[in-house]
Amino acid sequence: MIQQTDFFFEGGRSGVLLIHGLTGTPMEMRLLGKGLNRAGFTVHGMQLAGHCGNVEDLLATGWRDWYASVEQAADELLGKVDHLFVGGLSMGALLALKLAADRPRQVAGVGVYGATFCYDGWSIPWLARLSFMLPLLKKFGIGRDRSFMERPPYGIRDERLRAQVSTAMLGGDSAAAGLPGNPWYSLAEMHGLAADVRRRLPQVTAPCLVAHASEDDVASLKNAELVMREVGAPSELLLLDDSYHMITIDRERRTLIDRSAAFFDNIAAAGAIQRVAA
Repeated sequence: MIQQTDFFFEGGRSGVLLIHGLTGTPMEMRLLGKGLNRAGFTVHGMQLAGHCGNVEDLLATGWRDWYASVEQAADELLGKVDHLFVGGLSMGALLALKLAADRPRQVAGVGVYGATFCYDGWSIPWLARLSFMLPLLKKFGIGRDRSFMERPPYGIRDERLRAQVSTAMLGGDSAAAGLPGNPWYSLAEMHGLAADVRRRLPQVTAPCLVAHASEDDVASLKNAELVMREVGAPSELLLLDDSYHMITIDRERRTLIDRSAAFFDNIAAAGAIQRVAA
């Protein structure tokens, strides 16, 4: 059964929608959400369709379902705030970028955290690097019951935190730590999403804070460089040298919180000045 683990922290009239990654959980965005809320933002850590349950729950959904849940959450938050910012981790970063491309008048800024267009980090085994073939396998009905299992360091450089998360994940607590593996068919869906978002990057006109671990074990820095190169908006790159893929919970999360809050605050302030001038 799917457990609801999304969160909402009421704050000011600037709101941030936070989107977790594939097979993940809103819990991976909660510390970032708390920090942004302390900085004065209203924050909603949403839950993607099909997540926080079992593998069958996830396989019953595809990327269009995941994106539909993002749009619904954005609509709900827009009713409570004057400025809407969106931030996502890993696949959540792609969904955030897609929302910005689709809704340029509504999304004021984007937090692109560990964007994953391609699983090409240093811990990814060679077989998993062939995941670009998965859409073809799915088309022919091959491998529905197969998954690429997570492996150390699980995207986390902090060893104590890594032990806590891996214990929960391998113990079956998907609501707290996500699923321990990435189903082939879900990865095939993510490849479809990545292809769609990559084409749409020039249509992202909201400023982007592109944060990435310099030694990301899951998605290499090439993913961040792609965003910086292709988006049609002013972008700022934040490299984190003491974290792995899960930058929202790893050692430099406070740096990520501070830089995100300042980035979003500056955009909101600039928007307020423009409205007064008009």
